[in-house]
Amino acid sequence: MKKEERQKVILEYLSKEHRVTLLELSAYLNVSEDTIRRDVKELSDQGLLKAVRGGAVAPSPIPLHFRVRENHDVENKKIIAAKAISYLKDGQVVFIDGGTTSMALVASFPYDLKITVITNSFPVAALIEDLPNIELIFAGGKMCKTSFTTASIDTIDFFRNFRADICILGICSIHHDRGVTGVLYDDSQIKRNMIQNSNFVIALSSIEKIGTAESYLVCPLKDINVLVTNINPEDEVLKAYKEAGLIIA
Repeated sequence: MKKEERQKVILEYLSKEHRVTLLELSAYLNVSEDTIRRDVKELSDQGLLKAVRGGAVAPSPIPLHFRVRENHDVENKKIIAAKAISYLKDGQVVFIDGGTTSMALVASFPYDLKITVITNSFPVAALIEDLPNIELIFAGGKMCKTSFTTASIDTIDFFRNFRADICILGICSIHHDRGVTGVLYDDSQIKRNMIQNSNFVIALSSIEKIGTAESYLVCPLKDINVLVTNINPEDEVLKAYKEAGLIIA
């Protein structure tokens, strides 16, 4: 089998399984592990998968730009929002990052909810404008036009001035070995800082982000308290995350 055909098979295999080991691919394709290792490195360099120790995982299938993501998987975002909102209580200080799932959560806030929201997301801030009992504190800095958030060293420094009761993250990818990862470096650093300055962390993730990984580390799984998804918490896909100590909602 030629290299191009072999690499195509690897990508097809990974799209079904989300994670694969070099040993599995070696047996499946009847070639050496060294050959598979070279194939995986080439595909990783092209951004078609993420090489991890002993194998590979799929990258997140979610579109990068906010305007595209805004209309992607809308109904499942509503399911996630409905689950996540039960963790919010009057009087809390809440970090909310950028992302369309975070936006869906804010759009579902009860009119009489009384919390303080600290965010770097322009769309989230715009939604809060119509909620009279929510105090808004906006994190300044340079705007990232891909995510419609502020994302710079000024933004990171801003979040260091607060200690939130809850941090709510709309994440790009989560993997039981790689943890939470992101596509954009600055955004990933800001998420990390928000986590470090929070008492309780909730990650919002649709099922298609589960078992995927990106280039920039946000945090290991141990830094997340709750993983909110659009599927049944007892689904087999979520077993590894539950075993890692996460509350699954």
